[in-house]
Amino acid sequence: MKLDEYARYDALGLAALIRDQQVTPRELAETAASAIEAVDGDVNAVVETYPDRIDGLDESSLGSGPFRGVPFLMKDVFGHEAGRVVEFGSRLCRGMKAEQDTAYCRLVKASGVNVLGRSAAPEYSMAGTTETALHGNTSTPWKKGYSAGGSSGGAMAAVMAGVVPIAHGSDIAGSIRIPASFCGGVGLKPSRGRISFAPMLDENGYGLGQNFVQTRTVRDAAAMLDCLAVPQVGDPFTIPRPLLPYAELIGLAFPKLRIGWSTAPLMGFATDPEVAAAVERTAQVLADMGHYVEAFTPAFDGLAAMRSMLDVWFFGFDLRLAGYSQRSGHPIGPDTLEPSILKVYEYAKAMTAAQFIAAMASINTHRRMLGTVFASHDVWLTPSTPRVAEPWGLYHLGRDDLEIDDFPEALMRPICQYSLPHNIMGTPAISLPLAMHTSGLPIGVQIAAGPAQEHVVLQLAARLEEAMPWKDRVPPLHVSSIR
Repeated sequence: MKLDEYARYDALGLAALIRDQQVTPRELAETAASAIEAVDGDVNAVVETYPDRIDGLDESSLGSGPFRGVPFLMKDVFGHEAGRVVEFGSRLCRGMKAEQDTAYCRLVKASGVNVLGRSAAPEYSMAGTTETALHGNTSTPWKKGYSAGGSSGGAMAAVMAGVVPIAHGSDIAGSIRIPASFCGGVGLKPSRGRISFAPMLDENGYGLGQNFVQTRTVRDAAAMLDCLAVPQVGDPFTIPRPLLPYAELIGLAFPKLRIGWSTAPLMGFATDPEVAAAVERTAQVLADMGHYVEAFTPAFDGLAAMRSMLDVWFFGFDLRLAGYSQRSGHPIGPDTLEPSILKVYEYAKAMTAAQFIAAMASINTHRRMLGTVFASHDVWLTPSTPRVAEPWGLYHLGRDDLEIDDFPEALMRPICQYSLPHNIMGTPAISLPLAMHTSGLPIGVQIAAGPAQEHVVLQLAARLEEAMPWKDRVPPLHVSSIR
């Protein structure tokens, strides 16, 4: 299969070719390997490939789900596959191997995908850009030298460069939606508790983080949610899901919705005028569909919430790194941790239980305040990010000029302003590439709904995919451009 033909299909499209015996899983794996060789020198999205899943692929080992044989990349974080290297983007974890499969890994393999390598992520996923001392910088396929976002930047860059049609993503402050915005893809963060973190964790980041995937199409996201939204034995709680599969629901008619839209700064960071205009255009399209649409901005002190989030994220981080150090054999220090992460480590060592309890109480207050959005509206429409992708060097963890108190404003506010509220609330939110900036970079627009309402988000996203299509947009750094 030629690279330009391969890259035209989404994940379900490639799976259909396999079912129709037009191509084999091994041929697709070899094509994906050729795609990596062709374009990854420009985007730097892939940190490892697995020869046993490419030339040495045993096709009988693939799951029987709807994505059978589709090439897939696992993010270098919580998607562990026993025996495979997992480094969390950190020199401290160089060469460290996972000791057991996660439930996510088992479920994603049961979906049928062929996990043939690892995608890049910033150190411990603690940045909104994918720039690391370990593996270098990942570029958005739209402009070399510009951020792919983070922390799932490698995954989304690989998808939009045509390397794979679907890849693992995770999100604790926007890490699925920010890369989708910067790279021009589809990024759904599911509800809290929708996808299990078994067996090692009850929840990621005290319920703030979620695992899922990065895709190009809404239908791929819906079909994979059906595969991954499977409660596991011992989960702390389960949440309701609709009676029909998500893959079916996205094609059905649904009621008119109450939609509130906003481009007002939630952390005091001005939104790019073209980004704001894209949200307003989307609001008008939704109104033309018959939905009730109005401007609405909730009361929310975003910077205060972010400062509390730091104490939630960082509490116990020192113990986590100590465990990794013991497993990897590498000492904790400036040669194994990036400057900002080393400061986080030292801060975590000095934290008290009282700080953590106060931070959790503060997050609860912000959650209750934000929850008023969905008391009066079915959907909240905002930018995904206040700006489009920016050059490398602004928000990375290698900066040594910052103290802990500087982190919210310097590293996070310009990126997480609109994504963080949905991690606090545990609500589903999706970034859609509904416009292009005059700079030639994609603009992400975020659609969010109340807890456990992924079907609402996906149904609306599917209608916008029809009304404001993006499938024919191809970035400059793409396998189809390789001659």
